[in-house]
Amino acid sequence: MKFVPMKDLLRRAMEKGYAVPGFYVWNAESMRQVLEAAARLKAPIILMSGPGETASLPMPVMAEVARAAGKCYDIPSALQLDHGRSFEHVEECLASGYTSVMLDYSSKPFAENVEALKRVVAMAHPMNVSVEGEIGAVGRADLITKEGGHASNLTDPDEALAYAQATGVDALAVSIGNAHGQYAKLPRFDFDRLEKIHAKVDLPLVLHGGSGTPDDDLKRAISLGIAKVNIATDLALAVKGSLQEQWKKGLNPWFPTSSGEAYKTMAPVVEKWIRRVGAEGRG
Repeated sequence: MKFVPMKDLLRRAMEKGYAVPGFYVWNAESMRQVLEAAARLKAPIILMSGPGETASLPMPVMAEVARAAGKCYDIPSALQLDHGRSFEHVEECLASGYTSVMLDYSSKPFAENVEALKRVVAMAHPMNVSVEGEIGAVGRADLITKEGGHASNLTDPDEALAYAQATGVDALAVSIGNAHGQYAKLPRFDFDRLEKIHAKVDLPLVLHGGSGTPDDDLKRAISLGIAKVNIATDLALAVKGSLQEQWKKGLNPWFPTSSGEAYKTMAPVVEKWIRRVGAEGRG
């Protein structure tokens, strides 16, 4: 398997009325579970990591590990830098072979966000690497999650159009009431806002903070242009829960054994999300 530009996956998804799930990974074990589940369901997926995962693997090493893991599976996949915080992050990932990059300047003034993403597009597109931008700001639902700011700022449809036209990004992350992390209560999406964005912007739209989204809301969001759904919290909670349960029962004190068992809990989560976004059999 060779990683492909993310835009190739998302354009097809937008045209066919499904979404591609983007799964957070942080080591070889997590990649294996995602890729094996996707291969079983013949689904396109995106492997994502960001600055918060560099404590596990630096970005260049993450790319090498992902390529090594990907050789065992024949599914359409992309490798994305999610929520890059600096041009240095982008440059490092471009040099390492990522096929999609995101520089998150959503919390900065509109003009600064535009100029930054124009620069990223100029760097990435000659290398056939896709670029995701964010307009409006997706905040955090909890105090643990690293992605996003402390508060959300909903996407303005007119600004979304101006941003897409000025930057040339390939995918646009939007803020419609979604948030990163574990929701304390069910999110309330502004579907009127999403419908207006979709009508104005001819780009695949991205839903950050997919974990915890109700099925009906997810289906409606996909019908209104969401072509990529990011999943992180559900995966982390599955692994964490397994480790806690094993150790509470006094099982598998040897960490390689307990962690191996814990990572197996990722596969059902991956399969659930592939089916929920309609990606099964799309590979």
